[in-house]
Amino acid sequence: MFENSSRFEFATATRILFGAGTLREVAPFVAALGQNALVVAGRTADRSERLLDMLEAEDVKGTVFSVATEPTIDTVREGTIAACEGAVDVVIGLGGGSAIDAGKAIAAMLTNGGTPLDYLEIIGAGKRLTVPSAPFIAVPTTAGTGAEVTRNAVLGSPEHGVKVSLRSPLMLPTAAIVDPELTYTLPRSKTAYTGLDALTQVVEPFVSNAPNPITDSVCREGMARAARSLLRACEDGTDVLAREDMAVASLFGGLALANAKLGAVHGFAGPFGGLFPSPHGAVCAALLPHVVKVNIQALKARNPDSAVLSRYDEVARIVTEHDAAVADDGVAWMLELCRTLEVEPLATYGLTEAHFPELVEKAGRASSMQGNPIRLLPNELVEILERAA
Repeated sequence: MFENSSRFEFATATRILFGAGTLREVAPFVAALGQNALVVAGRTADRSERLLDMLEAEDVKGTVFSVATEPTIDTVREGTIAACEGAVDVVIGLGGGSAIDAGKAIAAMLTNGGTPLDYLEIIGAGKRLTVPSAPFIAVPTTAGTGAEVTRNAVLGSPEHGVKVSLRSPLMLPTAAIVDPELTYTLPRSKTAYTGLDALTQVVEPFVSNAPNPITDSVCREGMARAARSLLRACEDGTDVLAREDMAVASLFGGLALANAKLGAVHGFAGPFGGLFPSPHGAVCAALLPHVVKVNIQALKARNPDSAVLSRYDEVARIVTEHDAAVADDGVAWMLELCRTLEVEPLATYGLTEAHFPELVEKAGRASSMQGNPIRLLPNELVEILERAA
């Protein structure tokens, strides 16, 4: 844990702009960087059209590249070709984590050349990116992944049955422009599972094996905001303060995971998403309370003096807002929240017991798993899947 170390690093987007209505500030910012923009967008066409109009008013030509599903290696190849054909000098990611990750990867390929497989971990050549990405502006329309301030892009490879990361500090966005107004129309289900992803991403770095004082601070604040506002945002999408809280929690989760580590939730989520078509946030939501429970059990059994146990107690106090809460109370709170938000079990996406060995093996090799506060045994990993299924 950090208490035994005195060195840490913190890196993020060059500029972060947060606040209702800040979408209007994207076009002037882009105009200062170039004249041809590729707008990597999700499914919501009207937002792309609004942004294109704003770009045109600043004499910037905008071309839309749509990302309808979570990005794959082929998505990035196609987007890079489109960017080259359009002589693009600025890339904008407008959407959820999928659009932002795709845009981030395209911006990296534009300046470094080659294909994503040249640089991907696990399934690729694993070469390092050596040239800073093309200017990239991240504009999230969900409150979940925090991808607007991370240094990686998660890409699926159907051929290999996995999701892996293109990763480099050179991929940090030029700017993250976070406008909570863009989340007001998110449906309840998407608000729920993206919000639970945001919660996961402020819990896992806090209890990981590589936190630091800055990530600790943003995690504490992120947990408090998500705990008080996620359910409110789901019940009333126009609750301005709740939407703002969730946008902050998501942003803080991105800051934390980019500068600390994650854990078993994301260790499983990547391989699971490679095997089964499923929303990343929904998978994290299904796993979170069970990973926390098994981690606590494992720590008590094999490392009862670990400082992480007191951190799990602190998580419980923050999310329950009870000063006397302990770790197991936090697990109970998470389970009840997932029940209230109708989080689907992993079996919904096709998981059966027959898949457990492959998932356990792949999760054990995942980079996110290396940040878990204790090395989980194979039977403990199976227990998580049994509980989440």
